[in-house]
Amino acid sequence: MKEEKNVLVEKFADIKILRYEVPGFEQLSLQQKIYIYYLSIAACCGRDILWDQNNRYNLRIRAILEHIFVNYKGIRTSEEFTAFVVYLKRIWFSNGIHHHYSTEKIPAGFSSAYFDQLVGYTNWKTFEIEKDQDLQTTIQQVKDILFDDTRETKRVCLDQGKDLLHASSNNYYQNVSQAEAEEFYARKKEASGDNPVSHGLNSTLVKTDEQLEEKVWRSQSLYSEAICPTVFYLEKAKLYAENEQQKRYIEVLCDYYRSGDLQKFDEYNILWLQEQAGQIDFVNGFIEVYGDSLGIKGSWEALVNIKDHEASIRAEVLSRHAHWFEDHSPVAPRFKKTEVKGVSAKVIHAAMLGGDCYPATPIGINLPNSEWIREQYGSKSVTIENITYSYFLDSMKNGMLEEFAATEEEKQRAQQFGYLAGNLHTDLHECLGHGSGKINKGVKTEDLKNYYSTIEETRADLFALYYIMDEKMVELGLLPSLDAAKAEYDAYLRNALITQLTRIEAGKNIEESHMRNRQLIANWIMQHGADSKTVEWVSNDNKSFVIIRNYQRMRELVGKLLAEIQRIKSEGDFDAARNIVETYGVKIDPKLHQEVLERFKKLNIAPYTGFLNPEYKLIKNQEGEITDVTIEQAADFTSQMLSYSEKFGFLPLVNE
Repeated sequence: MKEEKNVLVEKFADIKILRYEVPGFEQLSLQQKIYIYYLSIAACCGRDILWDQNNRYNLRIRAILEHIFVNYKGIRTSEEFTAFVVYLKRIWFSNGIHHHYSTEKIPAGFSSAYFDQLVGYTNWKTFEIEKDQDLQTTIQQVKDILFDDTRETKRVCLDQGKDLLHASSNNYYQNVSQAEAEEFYARKKEASGDNPVSHGLNSTLVKTDEQLEEKVWRSQSLYSEAICPTVFYLEKAKLYAENEQQKRYIEVLCDYYRSGDLQKFDEYNILWLQEQAGQIDFVNGFIEVYGDSLGIKGSWEALVNIKDHEASIRAEVLSRHAHWFEDHSPVAPRFKKTEVKGVSAKVIHAAMLGGDCYPATPIGINLPNSEWIREQYGSKSVTIENITYSYFLDSMKNGMLEEFAATEEEKQRAQQFGYLAGNLHTDLHECLGHGSGKINKGVKTEDLKNYYSTIEETRADLFALYYIMDEKMVELGLLPSLDAAKAEYDAYLRNALITQLTRIEAGKNIEESHMRNRQLIANWIMQHGADSKTVEWVSNDNKSFVIIRNYQRMRELVGKLLAEIQRIKSEGDFDAARNIVETYGVKIDPKLHQEVLERFKKLNIAPYTGFLNPEYKLIKNQEGEITDVTIEQAADFTSQMLSYSEKFGFLPLVNE
């Protein structure tokens, strides 16, 4: 991974598409390669589920627009058609009509009159429509959604004062108010007693004739058409698993998909946690709750990965010392774990991204999300190093560091230590941060409602920031010196206060949980370190920069804030969560924002990044026996999107 390659595939709108290599694949055994092959297909089978979860009209819109793209007979070199293609690529990237970060509806970029022209010059004879639907009605529905600014305006609403469900355009709830949903799941939790399953994680909550009903996502129910092939390929993969424990948890995962039984999902998670011997691992299911304003419903995602044994040494060092970190945390003793169980961490290379991990993907993951499993059995944490390396290669000499770093010393630190320190921050965040601390008896993650995700990401980031500046990092051989930690402090504040603003339209607030978390931390430190001039704004040539004057004092502030954020989570203090997020994490200084946008525009850089998946192919001999699995890079973004729609377009256009 040391060779510098051109990873950029293309740019459009505010997006760039990169490639990622899969180091170590060629050195795997044939059994391991076949295992990855079938897991990778399973990682693509649920693609339609995420699209439908994001919005009930997404599959109809995608089908109509893709058919136009392939079959349009008019002029394809006009500005209008170019705008249409860019719009199609944007919704491919976001898995639907809402921006993947802001969650606001993406503007079409062309007129409704031109849409009529596109429809009129397209051959519709080959378009497949369900028996109970009408093509013209479907086209009109798509047109209405695309060009009516009052409809489906925001996928995830976090605005206090609004009914969060009525104001959100996702498809997790149908005709259900926020109060009704909260009461429904409160009753379910009360009725289940000590059973700690994640109620509502894998269902759509529907109100019909004043009655609430859960439509569970499982075989022979909602999303069955995509779940059944997922199970099929998971069972094919099971035949090539590396050990019996992998086979066992695949069996239980398939049982969960068939039954929808959340106790099966917990059983799967525990078995999955206990498997540590294999080099190949995967995630497949309804996992993260960021897309639900109430933090209940899990979006479908998948990730297949290969362990990097050499790079995992640093993560394993952290795992072995997990108890030391918990003991020395600045949080109140009553919120610390007395015993740290099952913390495992590794560095991986993604072999296939799917669902909510594709095309935009996290750089680290800590699972499972269930707090009771974390406390009793531990968690698995990963840093996805081939993804971070592609980011690093793309960032070299793109001008961002030169434009937004305050001093030459800061630039040199970033160039020398930025990649190492950034990966270690991710290790600390995922391996120890999310798994640290404990919550009071009776407290549930849902108590923080729409602020839970921001608070949890804030907590993990603060943990990473606090310890990366600790001499323990040097003692353990994870950093050469604390100068490397300074590079991460520089980068964190620079991103939180300046460069992440390039992702937000002028006049808008911050909506996405990770972005809110970063600004919350940075603004809190700026305010509480003002008297000591720990961190300061400086101006040079009418440009704003952030300079850290005292790194150790900043670390002390990080520790103080970490203690408060842990208290908020441990006690389920909703009012405090709302106050700290709204005060520090949401609003943007409009003057600074405009300045940053103008500076960024001159660099001609796309602020959002996604990835193409590699493509795997089985090689067979004349007897039909598998002799090898080859891996190739996809040709381009458009061909991969169209191919995925054809191969994995399992769901009907309407799912109710």
